[in-house]
Amino acid sequence: MSNNPYSEKPWLQGYPADVPEEIDLNTYSSIVDMFNQSVEKYAANTAFINMGTSMSYSQLDKHSRDFAAYLQSIGLKKGDRVAIMMPNLLQYPIAVFGILRAGMVVINTNPLYTVRELSHQLSDAGASAVVIVENFANVLEKTLRKVPIKHVITTRLGDMLDFPKGMLTNFAVKHIKKMVPDYNLPDSISFKSVLKKGSASTFTPEDISLDELAFLQYTGGTTGVAKGAMLSHGNLVANMLQSTAWLGGMLEPGKETIVTALPLYHIFALTANCLMFVNLGGTNLLITNPRDMPGFVKELSNIKFTGITGVNTLFNGLLNTPGFSDIDFSSMKLSLGGGMAVQRAVAEHWKEVTGVPLLEAYGLTETSPAAVFSPTTQTEFTGAIGLPISSTEAMVIDDECQPVALGEPGELCIRGPQVMQGYWQLPSATADTMCGENDDWLRTGDVAKMDENGYFFIVDRKKDMILVSGFNVYPNEIEDVFAAHPGVLEVAAIGIPDEKSGEIVKICVVKKTPSLVADDLRAHAKEQLTGYKRPKIIEFFDELPKTNVGKILRRELREMALAADTAKEKIKDKLKDTIDKI
Repeated sequence: MSNNPYSEKPWLQGYPADVPEEIDLNTYSSIVDMFNQSVEKYAANTAFINMGTSMSYSQLDKHSRDFAAYLQSIGLKKGDRVAIMMPNLLQYPIAVFGILRAGMVVINTNPLYTVRELSHQLSDAGASAVVIVENFANVLEKTLRKVPIKHVITTRLGDMLDFPKGMLTNFAVKHIKKMVPDYNLPDSISFKSVLKKGSASTFTPEDISLDELAFLQYTGGTTGVAKGAMLSHGNLVANMLQSTAWLGGMLEPGKETIVTALPLYHIFALTANCLMFVNLGGTNLLITNPRDMPGFVKELSNIKFTGITGVNTLFNGLLNTPGFSDIDFSSMKLSLGGGMAVQRAVAEHWKEVTGVPLLEAYGLTETSPAAVFSPTTQTEFTGAIGLPISSTEAMVIDDECQPVALGEPGELCIRGPQVMQGYWQLPSATADTMCGENDDWLRTGDVAKMDENGYFFIVDRKKDMILVSGFNVYPNEIEDVFAAHPGVLEVAAIGIPDEKSGEIVKICVVKKTPSLVADDLRAHAKEQLTGYKRPKIIEFFDELPKTNVGKILRRELREMALAADTAKEKIKDKLKDTIDKI
């Protein structure tokens, strides 16, 4: 990569004065080292709040120690993989730090996975144990005969809540709201029993280095096939330090409260909320069900929070929920959007209501995730994703992996200590994703350009990935699911713009069975796909457009869909004009 115009780091001219160009990667020897220092320093502070119950750092220290001791007592060893399958509950930080303290590897798992999706992830990771909320245990039951799981720990939504709220919550969830499908896991153990047994067991701390694996974070990656990004302790510590350095000027250790509505199993919330604010001795307000917007707003009304992270659709949802504009935002310092593009209308409305700019962060699971941030000095929406953060380089390349001229579009690449170790047991996929003389540049799959001031802008996505409310959806997976339906001859999946979720999934289907109807495919999707992956639009075709070698042209299908929407809007406008004239 000779004559590389990005090697001079032109973005440094835009760096905030208090942000260092480089971070000290030796600040901590591991995530566990950071955790141990924080729980000692901030022992009396509140670490997490959920459904009105608070957990201090000293309590988190004790509970996670007991959890780690239990894992060791049942014979699990350093390096074993343990899955966590739950929404935002107090049990999550206990489990995640317990697993890490025992020297084991966390597999973050979406609790809404179907049997097929869960089977793939647990099998691919070689998981030895799983911690799961009982609401989803029926899915795990159908999976167990296909996966290497030896130990199952079940928990209920209210298990860590204060008495009597915990007891009442568990009773209501199971017996009144009927939210717990029947399941049979006779060899499982309850979360509370685990903590009790662990408290009576010996815990042996493990020596853990920065280059050891901490998380297997599953993602479609930049090549569209589901795979586990190997994130080391060093990757996560680096990104935590980078994010803290970038935002540190506005944050005061021991005195911040961050609203955590994105699930902690998502890399954004894991790093930006859980790890960064534990490092700062802050408080995480865990929102278990952010889709209940009225309930979400009520929780926000009852606490003085200083920051919030989320995706564009979450901010938009809050803005459109009655009561949100009445909240006291006088303590709020930070609003950070990531996971999907922040829309101008949402950012401007957010600042108008809250008085705080909505900053944008760009990253990937493969970069732990933060790579490019809007400066904290930015007060207005610019459309830029920002500047590379400390110890991070960015570059825009062509198809031959050579840097393009400044201002020209190409594929965005990232280099820094937060870039993953590679994809789990997939060296060829790793090689395809990395480039450069030392294979240390990550190809993001996003088309970007950099302006004369060093700011990066996303132009488009290079791949056919669909982004639904901040979650990656890959056409190959969707097509594989529907191609297995006996009534389908051919299928293509594409993304269609949507005001609420950014994009929605549309499938274009050629029938094999003439009697096939859309409801048949919706029922199939419900069994095979998580909700956000299910197609919202199903259209039948006589044939699908293809290249001369028979490859389906998704791009042409997208163009056809957009043209059809444009035609519909023109018809609506003409009808409106006619009505107005009448």
